[in-house]
Amino acid sequence: MSDNEAPPPTIRNACNQEDIIRILVATDNHIGYLERDPIRGQDSINTFKEILQLAVKHDVDMILLGGDLFHENRPSRDCLYQVMALLREYTLGDKPVQLELLSNPDDGRAEGYSFPAINYEDPNLNVAIPVFSIHGNHDDPQGAGPEGALCALDVLSVSGLINYMGKFDLPLSSASNPNPIENDSGISIRPVLLRKGQTRLGLYGVGNVKDARMHFELRSNRVRMYMPSDKEDWFNILVVHQNRVPHPPTPAVPEGLFDDCIDLVVWGHEHDCRIVPEPVAGRPYHVTQPGSSVATSLGEGEGLEKHVALLQIHNKEFELKPLPLRTVRPFMLGDVFLAEAAEEEGFDVSDQIAVGKFLRARVNALIDQANQLWDERNAYAVEEGEDELPHMLPLVRLKVDTTNVPAMSNPIRFGQEFTGRIANPRDVLSFHRSKARSAASRTATSADQPELSIDDPDLTTSEKLAKVRVQTLVQEYLAAQELQVLGEAGMNEAIRMFVEKDDGWAIQTHVSGALRALMKGVQENGEVDEEELDDVLVKLKEQHNQEYLEKVKMGRTGKGKGKEKASTAVDSDADSMLMDIDGGEEDGSDFDEPAPPPTKKKAAPAKKAAPAKKGRGKKAVASESEEVIESDDGDEEEDQVPPKVTKKTNRAAVLSQPTKKAPAKKTTTTKGKASSSGQGTLSFAPSGRSSTRTAATRARGKMANVVEVDSD
Repeated sequence: MSDNEAPPPTIRNACNQEDIIRILVATDNHIGYLERDPIRGQDSINTFKEILQLAVKHDVDMILLGGDLFHENRPSRDCLYQVMALLREYTLGDKPVQLELLSNPDDGRAEGYSFPAINYEDPNLNVAIPVFSIHGNHDDPQGAGPEGALCALDVLSVSGLINYMGKFDLPLSSASNPNPIENDSGISIRPVLLRKGQTRLGLYGVGNVKDARMHFELRSNRVRMYMPSDKEDWFNILVVHQNRVPHPPTPAVPEGLFDDCIDLVVWGHEHDCRIVPEPVAGRPYHVTQPGSSVATSLGEGEGLEKHVALLQIHNKEFELKPLPLRTVRPFMLGDVFLAEAAEEEGFDVSDQIAVGKFLRARVNALIDQANQLWDERNAYAVEEGEDELPHMLPLVRLKVDTTNVPAMSNPIRFGQEFTGRIANPRDVLSFHRSKARSAASRTATSADQPELSIDDPDLTTSEKLAKVRVQTLVQEYLAAQELQVLGEAGMNEAIRMFVEKDDGWAIQTHVSGALRALMKGVQENGEVDEEELDDVLVKLKEQHNQEYLEKVKMGRTGKGKGKEKASTAVDSDADSMLMDIDGGEEDGSDFDEPAPPPTKKKAAPAKKAAPAKKGRGKKAVASESEEVIESDDGDEEEDQVPPKVTKKTNRAAVLSQPTKKAPAKKTTTTKGKASSSGQGTLSFAPSGRSSTRTAATRARGKMANVVEVDSD
């Protein structure tokens, strides 16, 4: 640590252990990565098991996961089975939960069911260590069923094994809407409010959003956080899963755009381990980046030693302790410039035998370093009283710069010599040349055989497979076709949804919509001569393509038809992520949610879809022994008539499917009784069925404490 670098935060004042909240923080577990690999197939699940064992060993109050628990959007049955078995083994038990829930346990629960969203508030479950998690970009919600967009975390949530937070609705707007900021509600984040002794904790989770959309929402002050009026007395944690640094062609989310009331940002998605809290210039909060628990690539970021974090919080002070993961394979990365090495070692680069001998020696040296690192880990563990782990085959990657080298041997054949010594013999070598290429080596681009980024002759087969991305290939291929009717950008997105998200109707929906838009545009031009038709089609295609790109930039790509959502205007001068909620003095009403104005239903040309089943209305029941967080009406909103609350839909449940839907039976829906003020409220009163097992609940007296929430 340099002289001018500030020391990491720590708990300086002596405190009672009963007031300290202990949290195990981990991100990017990627369970299921290479699950069919005979050597590395169980790496991710073994490390996840170690993480749960560390939580039990350090007697934590809860586990916080930062997204990408699963590597696939649809994990295999084997992955689900093992994860559910491990969670049941290590997080359920008779240990009393010391965290008292102050927010509404029904906030975020499955619609139509009576069990609460927070598992340890369910008297039918015996939870010892609650697990809170957001979704990442690998396991995000998808689908358009009657329950809306779902993901694997929804399955774990309704089974009572984890507490899924950070799932919110992304509003859709009409393509002709000239001012989306005034009519879209943006992103709303509702917290999970917890207390242990004198320490109060607010958890704010934001599941993965496209980085361009997230950046737009933050810059436009359209990310709203619901906070108690005494937010300065709470320790607030924000959990996100976004790009922290740019990964072209995807942008990054600046780390300095979050609200100043946040104390710590837990950043997921980035795989390099940077657990030590890093201050943000001009902001009062810190950022911690635990990184992944399994190497999903052979890059430099994965070469850092893997850790999880033990977070301890006392009032407004905190400290982070890195805990090394012993079940992670050692990874050694080397780099060599072959032409320079030939001059130093005195061999000819055209002599394949000499080159192979040199590379073989370098790989052997990396293997020795990896084995030495494993032995050091075991020796340290034995000193700490832990068992010695059996030896694991290391990951080794040697990057070889072959500039000015006439030819190289087959890297796969080279790697076969190390079978049984390393875990990745097929891609131990990575050949690459300098990016500068002569114009003579470039072949002419044609529509039938366009030049793609993976056609680089200097790349090996394994490198091409590692580099290939469906979205990039489609974009490069469509750019060479000179399409006259369909826009490249929209077609690219439709194919990506078809391949990556298994949306079987994405391409058909996009093509049908594009053709209808073109036909409408041609009709608006009146009678068009056959000679001018091609020019009109090209202009319309360019216009629609430009409109689509603008929607993408605004983060409002319409992937289908659905209910449009609107909200009250958000003052652009308001705090970036802060929204104090005013409410009436109704029983069990803590926060008043800004109610969006009712929207008119659009007539659809297709048959009406079967109405989704609605759940039972929520009832806020507060006993005299429960603490209630209430809000007061702000002076600036006393005379406003609150509009009606419109029902929200999930962000991916608006995928349009042109198939005919069978008419559903009419069902009678029961809505919750509206408050006398008619204003939508967000209740943070603990449910009447909260578990009597919770130690903090048992300790509460009969007198109801009231925490008021004021608007700024």
